Amino acid sequence: MSVREAPASTERLEHETPSAIRRGVLMPIGGAEDKFDDKLILATFAQLAGGKAARVVIVPTASSIETAGLRYKAIFLGMEVESAEVVYIGSRDDANSEHVIDHVKDATGIFLTGGNQMRLSAMIGGTRFEQVVRDANERGVIVAGTSAGASILSAHMVALGASGGTPKLRMAQMVAGFGLISNVIIDQHFRQRDRIGRLLSLVASNPGLLGLGIDEDTAVIIDEHGVIEVIGRHSVTIVDGSEIFSDIFQVKAYGEITVSNARLHLLTPGRRFDMRTRSLVAG
Repeated sequence: MSVREAPASTERLEHETPSAIRRGVLMPIGGAEDKFDDKLILATFAQLAGGKAARVVIVPTASSIETAGLRYKAIFLGMEVESAEVVYIGSRDDANSEHVIDHVKDATGIFLTGGNQMRLSAMIGGTRFEQVVRDANERGVIVAGTSAGASILSAHMVALGASGGTPKLRMAQMVAGFGLISNVIIDQHFRQRDRIGRLLSLVASNPGLLGLGIDEDTAVIIDEHGVIEVIGRHSVTIVDGSEIFSDIFQVKAYGEITVSNARLHLLTPGRRFDMRTRSLVAG
C-alpha cells in the first residue's frame, strides 16, 4: 500500500450511511515508526484524520523529551495538514483545565506519543481530558498512540514487565487504561524486545482478553466493528486465550507458567482480523 492509498478499512466506511455516527478509528503503533522516509504509518494517520483538512492534536505527556511533541508537529505540518497543535499536560490540574480541553474540541485526530505509560496514566487517567478524548473517539475522531501511547488506548494496560519467551508469574503488571477499546491487551516493541512471555502470562491470567503484540514500525487500524488491519514494516502477534489451559493459579513467587492451547496468529502487513469472531478475514 502506498502512502497515498487509503487502507481497506476506510474504503469500507465510504459505502455506509453518511448520516450514521460512527466510532472513530483507533490506531495503536508498536513504536519506533518511520519518521524519515515514506512515513507510511504517520501519513496514514494524517490521511484518516482528514488529509489536508486534518486538525491534529499531539499529546507528548508520556515522554520526558521536551521536543517530542514538536517533532511530530513538524512531520504532520510537512504533510500539509490544516493544523497540528502540541498540548502539554504536566499535571492532573492541566488535564482538568478548560484551556487544555478546548484544544481537543475541534480536533479530527489525536496522537499520543511514546514514553512512560505510567506517567501518561498518572497524569491523565480519570481526568476531564481522558473523558474528552473518549468522547471525541465516540463521535468519529481517530485516536492513535505509539509505544506507551498505544498501550493506554485499551481498558487494560500493560504498565511494566520483563522480557523473555517463557511466561512467568508476576512477569508483568496491568493497570487501567483509557478504555477506548475493551477486552484487549496491547503490548508494543513486541518482537524487538522479546515480549511474548509477558503477553502469554497476562492472557493466561485474563483469558477473556485478546492479546495484541505490535512490532516496531508497525500499526493496527481498528475500525468500529472490531476489525483490525495491519500496516507498516513488520507484524502483529495475536494471542487468543479463550480455550487456554494454564496452571497460573498454582505457581508460586516468580515461577514459570504452563500454557497450553493458546491460539497464536501472526499477521503481516495487509492482513485483517476480526476481533469479535477471533478469526482471520479472508481476502
